[in-house]
Order: sequence, then structure tokens, then C-alpha cells
Amino acid sequence: MALLVMILRKMAQNLWLVISLFLGILISVALVGSMPIYKEATLSRMLVKDLQTAQQKSGVYQGAVWSRVSFDAQTTAQRGQIIAELDTFVKKEGAPAFGLPVVDIVRESNTERFNVYRQGLPEKERKNASRSGRFTSLEGLGQHIRLKDGVLPSPEVKDGVYEALVTEAALNNFRSVLGVVLEVGDAKLNRKILIKPVGIIEPLREDDPYYRDPSFESLSQSFIVDERLFDREFVKAGVVPVFTAGWYVALDYAKLEVSGIGRFQAAAKQIQSTANSRVALFRNEFSFPAEKTIERYKARAKQVQKLVWSLNMPVLIMLGFYMFMVSNLIAGRQKNEIAVLRSRGASRWQILLSFAVESLLLSGLALAAGPPIGLLLTKLLGASGGFLSFVQRASLPVRLTAEAYRYGACAAAVSFLMLMISVGLATRANIVGHKQQLARQGKTPLWHKLCLDLVALALAIYGLYTFRSRLQDLQRLGLGADDLRIDPLQFIVPALFILGGGLLLLRLYPYLLRLIYIAGRKWWSPSVYYTLIQVGRSNSQYQFLMVFLILTIATGLFGASAARTINENTADRIRYSAGSDIVVTSQWPNDKPPPPAPGSPASEQAPATMGSSIVHYLEPSFDPYTKLPDVEQAAKVFRKSVGFSAASDGEAASSSGKATLIGVDTDDFGRAAWFKNSLLAHPFYEYLNLIAGDAKAVLVSTSLAAQMKVKPGDTIWIGWDNVQQAPFTVYGTVDYFPTFNPLPPAGSVTAGEEAAQANAPMLIVGHLSRIQFQLGLEPYEVWLKMKPGFESAELYQALEDSPIAVTSVRNAQTELIEAKNDPFLLALNGILTLGFILSILVSFVGFMLYWVLSLRSRALQNGVMRALGLSVRQMAGMLAVEQLLTSGVAVLIGVVVGNLAARLYVPHFQIAFNPSTLVPPFEVIFARLDYIRLYSTVFFMLAVGLGILGFMLTRIRIHQALKLGED
Repeated sequence: MALLVMILRKMAQNLWLVISLFLGILISVALVGSMPIYKEATLSRMLVKDLQTAQQKSGVYQGAVWSRVSFDAQTTAQRGQIIAELDTFVKKEGAPAFGLPVVDIVRESNTERFNVYRQGLPEKERKNASRSGRFTSLEGLGQHIRLKDGVLPSPEVKDGVYEALVTEAALNNFRSVLGVVLEVGDAKLNRKILIKPVGIIEPLREDDPYYRDPSFESLSQSFIVDERLFDREFVKAGVVPVFTAGWYVALDYAKLEVSGIGRFQAAAKQIQSTANSRVALFRNEFSFPAEKTIERYKARAKQVQKLVWSLNMPVLIMLGFYMFMVSNLIAGRQKNEIAVLRSRGASRWQILLSFAVESLLLSGLALAAGPPIGLLLTKLLGASGGFLSFVQRASLPVRLTAEAYRYGACAAAVSFLMLMISVGLATRANIVGHKQQLARQGKTPLWHKLCLDLVALALAIYGLYTFRSRLQDLQRLGLGADDLRIDPLQFIVPALFILGGGLLLLRLYPYLLRLIYIAGRKWWSPSVYYTLIQVGRSNSQYQFLMVFLILTIATGLFGASAARTINENTADRIRYSAGSDIVVTSQWPNDKPPPPAPGSPASEQAPATMGSSIVHYLEPSFDPYTKLPDVEQAAKVFRKSVGFSAASDGEAASSSGKATLIGVDTDDFGRAAWFKNSLLAHPFYEYLNLIAGDAKAVLVSTSLAAQMKVKPGDTIWIGWDNVQQAPFTVYGTVDYFPTFNPLPPAGSVTAGEEAAQANAPMLIVGHLSRIQFQLGLEPYEVWLKMKPGFESAELYQALEDSPIAVTSVRNAQTELIEAKNDPFLLALNGILTLGFILSILVSFVGFMLYWVLSLRSRALQNGVMRALGLSVRQMAGMLAVEQLLTSGVAVLIGVVVGNLAARLYVPHFQIAFNPSTLVPPFEVIFARLDYIRLYSTVFFMLAVGLGILGFMLTRIRIHQALKLGED
């Protein structure tokens, strides 16, 4: 108890240091604890987004499981027992096992098929008029349908007649109308069965997850009867034997989280295995639509996890430095007390125990409060729309997990060890040794002696070299991102470069400081002269502070550049692949023969398709496109895969191949297409102007020129099936052109640079008018450049109202919006924003801690200066010069190192994409807005800090400082 009281008193005496240490541990625990929280929240959002996308593409509800059993030799009683057992299992055990809200559980039962025909039909006409049908029951159907015509059926058999609901397709299939009684003709049935369709149904909502088949196609041969009637007549009585029974479980997959994936899959497999245990394996049909999506998601999740660690590594290293600095400051401030205790007989273990108790108290409090704070930070990040940009968005599905506390405990343990190491080193000296150390000049830092800066830079350069060489192989060979074997070192090399570069420049800084001192020693004022001497002789004292600021600025620049680069490159890739804002294709009138009728014999269709296979098209009017709302420019763009032959110097064609032919009107195309001029040696329009004067002129891709040994001035012959080749003249070569991907397709190349070149796509760009006149008139795309702020809905409505027979519309704006909401980019922006905010907070605390302690330790010195006649204004000037030579230089070094790190290591984030689709090439981007945000934040931090320090200077009392000196 006495030890605890002593520790609490000591903590109260060093309250500022204790608070700073606690803040460091708390921030470390909150950041590290937020990593699993944010990872799970982001991955959960990404999973739900992937499921929603899959549902939109396939039209199949992704939160469903379908299991159906069919019967063979079982008796009626056995079939009823199996249905009852499976129904109980699915509703009582199977569905709850998913751990998700259940939207619907639908039992669908079907009888064996039978022949049905209109009642009273003569015997000789029954064979041709009969249709196949069955009785069907859908549990809870009444709440999800709308009667299109007729009435609801009776749940009882009336005069031997079963009333039933049908779909419109089923009624057409039975060639009947409502109210007409149909008769079942099946020799296996031992009684006469009559059916009367009384109502036509349609879905109440098109997007209702109740329906396994929203199109009702599976009900096109079904008579849907009341479920109670079905159970009584067919399941129990066996009037018509039950043939299949299926259970459709619809779940709210929007509530699915990463931690629940295993449970979700296990519950689905349990339903499948239970059904298999009741009937033979081949008699069980099972469908789990989300399974393929989940497997694809797992591959993407691995990339996000790598990204989280990669982006947080610089901040974690900075937090480590912070904890080390604060621990040293605490140990340094109490070295005198420690030395006195050692001289009076206290053992090192007793001193270490007292600090251990103190550190455990702080670490325990930080561990208790850190993960909840990390939870709040994660919620904040859900609104991040870019680097230091926040928008209104649905909050992330965050929750505290045991993993968050485990991560936080690791961070607290590391902080505890750092403090104990610093105290352990401080306990080695007695009072005599401590006074001797105080009398000596600052010694060379440990990192300087061990050359840690050079080691860190060497590792960073090694990581850069290995990654670049592997990435080049990926792009050259057309491989996927999964083929890149990432060294774990790749996740920390940016942080190592920032750290190593900053320390290296700090190693050189004293020499620069000495040159500044020598260059102006005849002109320096006394205050500047004193400051230069102070900083030069005590340079090692400023090292940790300067490292802090360097890491803050460099990490911020690196994060801003990474976020901006990935966001902008993603947008550029979408615009490049689309070509323009809107791309429209339409149906052209033509003489193409109609497709053969379903079920027609092939021999009957052969004469119609023989003869000329050339299709003649009639070009519709182009004028309606130019009159669409908000269209700034419209252009015709013809694209087709063609064959070509190439020759040089007037020789006959010597080589041939396949290429993509693009035909354009150069003037309209140049105004409508999107293209980055930095992709080519000259502006894009100059290449169009190059061929504008000659209708026979074409541009070819660099890959075509290299493979076919074609150069400007050579002739190539272009044509396609049933079209005779025509000559064109090569005027120039291009590496890129709107929509053209010069990289070999993923998986198309096995090995070797020559094989990669041989598989590289080829391109020919010519005049549309020449192509149409010389080769053939075929449908083209229409590219629309829209005015800023155009409304997609208005354009779609105008297209619908126009005479254009639209077959497809590609909207680059819609794709950009979807990309911005992609969970991967949301994760990236959120992580970088969190890292920067925390680095600023930690740096501010470290900045204030260092300078407050520095001013307090120099109270006597400052008092003497005031006694010698220096005014408060001169003292503030000395402080400002000192800040310029330390904090200012650190900011400058941080800018240099951060820019270098961004240019060298931001391209590593290409691993998040498929390298074969990275067209235009991945380019590091810096935005002025990001610099303004970064510098304004740092400037505000320094300004507030200097204001507080200036206030402390004004509070210095000369008599108190001199009294302190006498003591």
C-alpha cells in the first residue's frame, strides 16, 4: 500500500509527463485496436456490395439457400414423414443457424406430372390436345401475389373439382381460359381428377426476395392450390403422389459480416447434408448463389488486409518513436531521483518495480478506453470520401471484437516494454555518474552509431527493386495480380524509406548548420548567434523532435499522394476504357435473314441461309444524337476486329495478322473523346491532325509496327470476312488510343518476352468515310461528350423518346460513382485519413511536450538572459529562430522525403488491381488541394505550439530563475 501511495504521489508530481505518456499509449492502443475493427467493417461492406452487384448481374437473390428433394420408391407415408422432418429442421434449426434475419422461408411442393386436357374432349382428340401439368403448393404465397384476373381458389374440393391459381404463361400452355374445367388423364391415378383455373397471378413486387424464380417460368406447368389442401390431399392422402419438396430460405444478407461468413457457409452445408441423409444423393438439388461470390470476395479481402497493414505501417513506426521519446523523457526527468535512490541503497529491481506498477496502471486504463475510441474513429472513417474529405454516407457496420482488444493489448505491451527499457537503462547510473553525464556534451545518438539510416534505406531500395522487376514481368507477360508473390518486406518499405531518408538527412544536418554559422558569423545578432550555438552544440537533443515532424509530414504527403493517385487512376481507367462520357450503340436496318424458328428442322433452314452471307446495312440519321439534351459533341466511332497484311518499301505483302480497326471523323472524334496527353509524345490532337489531310492515312499501334516491321510511309491492306482488302498508308505510330489496351490479356502469355510481344494487341486508326466507302458500311458507336453537370436520367428519357433504336448505353459517370463507392477505395481513403489525423495529434503532443520540458529545464538560462537585458521580444525571436532551425528544417526534410517516397513507392499499390487492365499506366499524382490541407494542418499545429511557448516565456520571473540557480 505504501508503494502504491508513493507511486501515485510521484505521478502527481510529474503530471504533464504522465498525461503525455498515457496519451501516447492510448493513441497507440486506439489505432492498433481500430485496425481489426475497421478491417472487419470495411470487408463486411465490401462483401455486401459484392453480393448486391452479383444479384444485379444475375437477377438471383444472393441471400438465399434452396434445397429440394425428389422421391422415387417411397410410400405416401414415407414421403410425408420426410417432408415433415425436413420442414421442422429447416424452420427450427437450419434457418436460425445462419445468424441472419430471416426474410422468408418458403416450402415449395410439387406432385408428379400428369396429362391434362379440357373436360368432355372426345377420346381421339385428347392425345394431341393434352398438356403436361402438376399440382404445386407455395407456402405463404397469398401475401406476395396480386390477382391479375379471376378470384382466389377454395381451400376445399368442390364436387370433385380442385380450384387453382395459374400464371399467364401456364394458362397459355394449357390452352385454356379461366373457369374452364380440365380433366386429368393418367392411367396411374385411381380416381377422376378435375381442375378449374380460377385466377391469374403476378408478383406483388418485382424485387420481392420471396420468389426463387421472379419470372414465374418454373410455374408455367403448375396448378397452384392452397397449401393446406395440398398437404391434406396429396401429401397425406396421396391422391396424386408428391414428387418433390423444396425449401427456399431467404435471408437479409445486408446484415452479413465478415465474422459470420463461416457460420453462413456452415449452415448452408448443414441443410444440404441433412437433405442428403433423407434421400439418395442424386435425388437432392441444392443451390447456394452466394457461394461463388464469397469465394471471389475472399481473394479481394486478402488484398484489403495487405493494404491495411501497408498503409498503417508508417503511423505505427511513428507511434513507436513517440513512445520511445516519451519514455526517455520520463526516465531522463527522473534520473536524478533514480540516482539518489540508488545511492541510498535501493536496488534496480525495486526501482523497476515502482515504474512497472505505474506503467501497468496507465496501460490498463489505455487498454480499457482504447478499443472504444478506435470504434469511434472507425465510425468517423465511414464518412471519408477522400483524403481528409468527409461526406454524408451510411455509417460502417462497426462493433467491438475480441480481436480488437487483443491488438490493443499487444500495443499496450510494447509501450510497457519501451518504458521499462528506458528506466532500466537509467538505473545503471549512480548519483556521481549522473552528474558526470549532465556535465558532458550530448553524445552521438545510437541510431547514428549503428548506421540504422543506411540499413533502412538499403532495405527500402531492395524492396523497390524487387517489386519493380516483378511488376514488369506481370505486365509484360499478361499475368494477374495473384501471380505476384509479394515479399512481406513490401508492406514496410515505404515506412523504412521515410525513416531512413529522414535520419540520413539529419545525419548531414549538423554540417549544414555549421556552414550557416560560419557563413554569417560576422553579421549574426547576439540572439541569432546564441541560438546557432545552442542548436549546434545540443543537436542530439532535437533529434527525436525532428524525427517526429519528418515522419508526420512525410507520412502525410505519402498518404495524400497514395489516395489521390489511386482515386485518379481509377477514374482515368474508367474514362479511357469508355472513350467518352456516353457511348451509345443502336440497331441498324439490315437484310440479315431472321433466325430459325424454335424446333424447326435444320434442313428446312439451310436453303434460306445459303448464298451470300454479306449483310447490307442502312445507316440511320445521325442528327437525333446531336439534339439530345446537354450533348456538347457527338462523334461516330467504328470498331471492328479485322485482318490485315503489311509490306514495306513498296514490296508485296509479306506478313499478316489481326488488329482492331477504329474508324473516326478526326475533327468530331478529337472533340468528343477523352484522352490524357501525357500518354503520348505529342498532344493527342496532333496525331489526328497528322492523318486528317489524307483519306488513306492511318495510325498504327507500336505493337503492330514492332511485330510487322512497319514504319511511316509503308502500306498495309485491311479487310474482313467477305470484304476485299484495301490499301492504306501508315502515317504514324501510337502507344495508346482511346479504348485500346496495348497489354496482353491476362493469362495469354506463359513465359518469355518474345511471346509477350507476339501476343500484344494491335491497332489501326483510319478515316471512317474511307472505311465505309472502300470496305463496307456497318454499324458504329456514337460517342457523346456531355456538358458538365448533365443529368443521366434526363438523357435516358430523351433516348427513349427519340427514334434511335438503342441497344446499349455505357455511362462513364455512373461507373465513376460506383467506383467512388467501392469498399476498397473507401477503405484506402479512410485508413490514410485516420493515419494522418493521428500522426498530427501525436506530433502535436510530442512537440508541446518537448518544448515545455525544454523551456523548464532552461529556466535558469532564460532568467540569466533576461537579467542581462534581453527583452521578452528578443527572447521570443531567439525561440522563433530555434524553431526555424529545428521544426522548420524538419518540415522541409519531411517534404523532400515524403515526395520521394510517394514517387517511388505509391506505384506499389498497383497490386490492388489487375496489372493487365492498368491502362492508362499507373501514374503518381500530387494535387495542390492535398498540399494545402496538409500544410495548413501542420502550420496550425506549429502556430498553436509557438503561441503556448511564447506565453510561457512571458511568465518567466527573473528572481525565481535566479533563486533556482542558487538552489
